[in-house]
Amino acid sequence: MHFTKMHGIGNDFVMVNGFREPIQDSAVAELAREVCDRRFGVGSDGLIVAAPGRAERFAMRMWNPDGSESEMCGNGIRCFATFVRDQGLTEDTTIPVETGAGRLVLQVLADGQVRVDMGLARLNRGEIGMAGAADEPFLDQELPGTAGLLSPGSPSLRGTAVSMGNPHIVVFVDDAATIDLERVGPVLETNSLFPRRVNAHFVQVLTPTHILQRTWERGAGVTLACGTGACACAVASFLNRHTERYCSVTLPGGDLQVDYREDGTVFMTGPAKTVFEGEW
Repeated sequence: MHFTKMHGIGNDFVMVNGFREPIQDSAVAELAREVCDRRFGVGSDGLIVAAPGRAERFAMRMWNPDGSESEMCGNGIRCFATFVRDQGLTEDTTIPVETGAGRLVLQVLADGQVRVDMGLARLNRGEIGMAGAADEPFLDQELPGTAGLLSPGSPSLRGTAVSMGNPHIVVFVDDAATIDLERVGPVLETNSLFPRRVNAHFVQVLTPTHILQRTWERGAGVTLACGTGACACAVASFLNRHTERYCSVTLPGGDLQVDYREDGTVFMTGPAKTVFEGEW
């Protein structure tokens, strides 16, 4: 199997051309676990396959390092846009793609960055995949089972939930660098409010147009970047009156630009880089 290793601000992926390398669904979960392993495999935050779509030319499917399939990946889909062009599958700079989160439209800019129309931010529990009343949002509310999580005697964490096609919980803190993600992340990922688990983010507000984000991803653990998470964090920051609608999001691997428009649509812009190619 021929593959390409890519990353979007440090969130790295093994990319496969499914037009030329058909992969059986029955085998892909184990393949993802093996390929993503950083000691015995290629090493990545996910396996992404570019496949034929049903209504569109392209569909993107992604598997996490634990073998579970993810609905979408913001950094991965930017890599997808560059990948299908480099593979000679299209010369278009505007590329519609089917994903588990619905149809998204990618635009490759003149400087090589990719802008993604991420669709609507979903704010109600039923849209996010949360327990509780389906038509209610979860905005700056207490997370059950989190008292004493950050330190002995600390109060319950308060979070804001957003779906960008996959679920996110955003917690605002004074200093994101002090959060022990390896310890706290798994607790939030498996919180009882989220039957299918959740991506957890800790956000530090720097200015009204700039936030800092650290992430524990569902099925992957600590990652250098999370594109859908950056969108969710920007939306949550605006909803909690911390930032304006357009802001920069600084992650350990680099920066993304997020525009949360008045109609609820989110646009994300950032780079996508090829690292190397190989055979598995």
